[in-house]
Amino acid sequence: MSNVVPEGWAIKTVGELSSVKRGASPRPIKDARWWGGNVGWVRISDVTSSNKYLKKTTQYLSAEGVSKSVKINKGEVVLSICATIGRPIIVSVDACIHDGFVWFDKLSQSIDREFWYYFLTNKEEYFSSQRQSGTQGNLNTAIVSDLNCLLPPLPEQKKIAAILTSVDEVIEKTQAQIDKLKDLKTAMMQELLTCGVGVDGKPHTEFKDSPVGRIPKGWEVKSLDTVVKCVVDCEHKTAPYVEQSEFMVVRTSNVRDGELVFDDMKFTHSDGFNEWTKRTIPTKGDVLFTREAPAGESCLVPDNLKVCMGQRMVLLRPDNDVVESDFFSMFLTSEAAKKSIFEMSIGTTVSRINIEDIKKIPCVVPPKIEQIKIANTISCVQKLLSTKQGKLESLNLTKKALMQDLLTGKVRVKVD
Repeated sequence: MSNVVPEGWAIKTVGELSSVKRGASPRPIKDARWWGGNVGWVRISDVTSSNKYLKKTTQYLSAEGVSKSVKINKGEVVLSICATIGRPIIVSVDACIHDGFVWFDKLSQSIDREFWYYFLTNKEEYFSSQRQSGTQGNLNTAIVSDLNCLLPPLPEQKKIAAILTSVDEVIEKTQAQIDKLKDLKTAMMQELLTCGVGVDGKPHTEFKDSPVGRIPKGWEVKSLDTVVKCVVDCEHKTAPYVEQSEFMVVRTSNVRDGELVFDDMKFTHSDGFNEWTKRTIPTKGDVLFTREAPAGESCLVPDNLKVCMGQRMVLLRPDNDVVESDFFSMFLTSEAAKKSIFEMSIGTTVSRINIEDIKKIPCVVPPKIEQIKIANTISCVQKLLSTKQGKLESLNLTKKALMQDLLTGKVRVKVD
């Protein structure tokens, strides 16, 4: 933290502003006496599934259970210190916390709780870096207590919190729109990939049973190896990594829900790329498929990207005389395809599917004109979804920058 303290602000440690205390758990935890009341018992999963406010919990304590835990007043802020490290939340229901959380006893009423929430949110990365050794990693109260806080006067705290709250409200609305679009896309895929769009604007009226369920009478079901030109398995090793380059190494963690995920993408050098793509170079229209950890995730190879496959990846090259690439890729992410892949997969801890079984995956094959219509319809929703996701990413970056500026006094707010 900079040694420069904005005019009118104070610099205090969290320990000077409050007494940092841990929650507590009733023991033995499975004793029925502790459960069944109406006071929530906050779990880490309750916090990670919430946003700014904790409005509900999945478990509830009895009066005896409450006496063995730590009850938090509504409106107060708690901080997770175990598993998910450094995640704050404002408690807005009757609730108790266990020892995976800390609370801020005797925190002055001259500190706005929403400002306090944003101050702690801005320190989440720092808290995560301070985790102590252990199975899950955790913080202790001393680490939290020793953290410095730049504290503006109460009116300025409230204004800063109001600005950041307005950004959070837009983020929450955008996330809600994304969730609705995802549900729409899922429902649309389920409908169109099993019932189709019909012929000449008229819906299908005749259906038949098939290995993937009821489908229009005029559709076919073919094994995957008959609708692709090749199935290429990656070597059981990975191209050498470099810090950054134009050559991407796609691993199983980079393929999710029909999309290529760029988070934690690895890279290789030109020699590594050339060596790894001797058998085939993934190009636009090809489908990348994970055969392990987990089995059955897939996505199209994006245009104008140079990618090679990491271990446990498979390349599928659709035969466009039989199936359109977009349609084929969408089908592989459908519930019908996932069911077949699950039934063919082996392994309990980590699911995996053998190459020979991948070739046997049953694929629906409508007439080409209908494939194109189905793919275009779903793509329209996906494009809108991608736009909203881009907006959400931008909003989160804006919020992060605003917190850094406002919570350090780099940018001062005007108080009426």
